[in-house]
Amino acid sequence: MRQRPAAIALACAASLLASAGCAVAPTAGTAMQRVQHLVVIYAENHSFDNLYGLFPGADGIANASAEQTTQLDHDGKPLKELIVFGADGQPDARFPRLPNAPFRIDAAPLNKRHDEIVPSGIHAFWHHREQIAGGRNNLFAAMSNVGGWTMGYYDSSSQQLWQWAKEYTLADQFFMGAYGGSYLNHQYLVCACAPRHDNAPEAMKVKLDADGRLSKLADSPSANVAAVKVVSKGGGQVSPDGYSLNTTQPPYQPSGVSPAVSGSPELADPAGNAQMGLPLPAQTSRTIGDTLSARGVGWAWYAGGWDAALADGRQPSGAKRNVIYSFGVPGSLVFQPHHQPFNYFTRFAPGTADRARHLKDGEQFLRDAAAGTLPAVSFYKPVGRDNQHPAYTDVKTGDSHMAAVLQTLRQSPQWQDMLIVLTYDENGGYWDHVPPPSGPGWSDRFGPGTRVPTLLIGPGVKRGHVDHNRYDTSSILKFITQRWGLEPLPGVRANVGDLSAALQ
Repeated sequence: MRQRPAAIALACAASLLASAGCAVAPTAGTAMQRVQHLVVIYAENHSFDNLYGLFPGADGIANASAEQTTQLDHDGKPLKELIVFGADGQPDARFPRLPNAPFRIDAAPLNKRHDEIVPSGIHAFWHHREQIAGGRNNLFAAMSNVGGWTMGYYDSSSQQLWQWAKEYTLADQFFMGAYGGSYLNHQYLVCACAPRHDNAPEAMKVKLDADGRLSKLADSPSANVAAVKVVSKGGGQVSPDGYSLNTTQPPYQPSGVSPAVSGSPELADPAGNAQMGLPLPAQTSRTIGDTLSARGVGWAWYAGGWDAALADGRQPSGAKRNVIYSFGVPGSLVFQPHHQPFNYFTRFAPGTADRARHLKDGEQFLRDAAAGTLPAVSFYKPVGRDNQHPAYTDVKTGDSHMAAVLQTLRQSPQWQDMLIVLTYDENGGYWDHVPPPSGPGWSDRFGPGTRVPTLLIGPGVKRGHVDHNRYDTSSILKFITQRWGLEPLPGVRANVGDLSAALQ
């Protein structure tokens, strides 16, 4: 006998934790069902407090306790002052010494404009886990390569995205899905999983001490003097049991690893190179793309600079890259291959139908949005110039770009049934005062990490609202799964919200 939708839903709920592969039946007539087009805009590297810590009605910097704001040295004692460290790990003479407390980047004594490029703190898995310090958030400066810069924040009230947040919904309890950086958090956006690198060489594996913290070099200094020194270069790419947690290049072009001297120009050299090391082996885990396709739901990943980077990545080994990691080149797009999560999976390998169907250029996103031809689920990744990542772009450029994208979407023929989730992949090493959720159903060994800004925009979203429900990056996957009745992904945390509380 054919099961009713309610029975299917109950069966799925019972089997969810066991990952039995049961699809969730959509519930007709709900606010969620009125969403026919979901657009996810994925910006870069800012904590909630860093951009929205002064937002009216939000859980902002004013709510931080003295324990959370006072940064500690490695010995557990409060730092005497905040020192900004430069690329050499030594005090940077361009920056003044500051009191041990959060400070305005765009006010005296720094007076940095929103269109100025500023330092980028390390945002790596093991560093971040220590910075959070069990929820006290008081080791951000000590465990950063830029020291006290981690405590900086902006008054963003003059920015265009702030005005969109005021008009629609700002979520002030949305946490990055995993500890660390862009690489792992992009994986969490599409599969809520950490990649595997089972045969990684020992040189790629993290070196931890007896307490599970990063092993420090013997001459690692006090944070009152210089930046921390750890044994593992870059913080260690791979866990002792084979999970790839810090930036590793994709196996397919565009990749930071050049093609082999003799071989397909579509593949990253499996032997790696001196600059970027080994690429990650192609992955086979289920992604949200797999579950959407299985249900016949249209979707696409649109990436700014994708077409240009494809051409750039196919250049012979040793050729100069004009787009990929072209930092400091005036007017450069600055394309980051590790921001392209589907390019790590066998299903989307070069030459496959799924790659051609689902991986598209950012300019195509803008054309599809204007024409009203976006698929049911769209992911839009701005190119580096437009994503607000510190060190290679500024806050204002990305703000202007994303506000223009939002305006294009609001004028789209598909606007009337659209939900836009504009969020950030991770915190960029910046401090935030709210502890990430912990406990069964809220957390696991991979996260969640620090709070990030998240705007929920659309005609069905609550207006002038601050949403205090707890979410993380996997909440986006939970929304998609429930809205379109998909097979659940096992890594989605059981207790995180599904974003529906922000809908009218």
